[in-house]
Amino acid sequence: MRNIALLAMCQALTQSSNTLMFASSALAVLTIVSPDMRMWANLPVTMQHLGVMLSVFPASLLMMRRGRKFGFRSGSIMGMVGASCAAIGLGLGSFPVMCLGGIFLGYGIANMQLYRFAAVELAPGQYRAQAISYVTAGGVLAGIIGPTLARFTPDLWLPTFQASFVAVVVVHILVFIILGFIEFPSIKAEDGAGPQRPLLEIVTQPTYMVACAGAMIAFGVMSFVMAASPLAIVQCGLDKTEAPVTIFVHVMGMFLPSFFTGHLISRFGVFNMMLVGIGLLMAGVAVALLGVTEWHFRGALSLNGVGWNFLFVGATTLLTTTYKPAERGKAQAFNDFMVFGVTTVSSLMASVVLELRGWDALNHVAFVLVLIALLIIGIFRLRHPSRA
Repeated sequence: MRNIALLAMCQALTQSSNTLMFASSALAVLTIVSPDMRMWANLPVTMQHLGVMLSVFPASLLMMRRGRKFGFRSGSIMGMVGASCAAIGLGLGSFPVMCLGGIFLGYGIANMQLYRFAAVELAPGQYRAQAISYVTAGGVLAGIIGPTLARFTPDLWLPTFQASFVAVVVVHILVFIILGFIEFPSIKAEDGAGPQRPLLEIVTQPTYMVACAGAMIAFGVMSFVMAASPLAIVQCGLDKTEAPVTIFVHVMGMFLPSFFTGHLISRFGVFNMMLVGIGLLMAGVAVALLGVTEWHFRGALSLNGVGWNFLFVGATTLLTTTYKPAERGKAQAFNDFMVFGVTTVSSLMASVVLELRGWDALNHVAFVLVLIALLIIGIFRLRHPSRA
């Protein structure tokens, strides 16, 4: 439990830096770009997702060869580099340098996505879902730390928001230190050796495809709505200080349920909890379409967060049943590659759709994506009733 607790702390700190970037990056970009570039305000965040997508295979394979600790600490170093680029880019008024920082940050976030798989290796087999859930629950602290930093650091000095990016550097330094105290299992020969199926055979298993699709849509819809919300809040006439508050309730919705999601999965089944997550994502869209007051934003984003939790944790739990130990590196990496491919596109399109079509149209698109997830799981359960 000590190792899982420390891993949860790393999750909390890394996720808080990610939350801080989500809450601050687009608004920081608006301070240095011309009005005709406003629709690209989310590009640094998109580059971060692109960095994740490009890094998941190298990061996962590096850990298979050098171990979890070496890989995770490498991610922390890259997080420091990325946040430093963002701070320097803002100081220079250079949009490209800020985008470059996003690429480096992406490598750090790619490693964070592997914390949940490391948790599985630190826990006995019957506690896999709970271990994933507890580490994911580290995001509860992120829901406090990230928005708090986003609320109080932007105006510490000029240029506005540079202090926020410096805070991200400090957070990654703390994570680097904490990782040194975690006792990860040593690399065993059988973990990287032994018979392995081709990647195509692994990823074309129906169960794998459902798990991967669930994770892709959970992250895609969450990112699509969350990335647009700070800009939408300002666009709808609310004060920019509402953005950290809305991100706070969203992140709490994402991670607070993780204290019991694993137990709910064990009791009610992984597919039932994934369907509950889909229902909550739909409810979040409905609330967003009802109005644009601060409470509509808070309600919509909190429901979006809880829905993400149930769908994503369920999908991750399901995914761990589809590969052998020797296959875990490529199976996990391909899943995260697909997840963050979708997230890259959704975060980029969020500001574009918001600028061109508005908040309501953005939520209609989110609703269609959630319906696709419902259709995929529904078809799978009809064809495989024994897995229902």
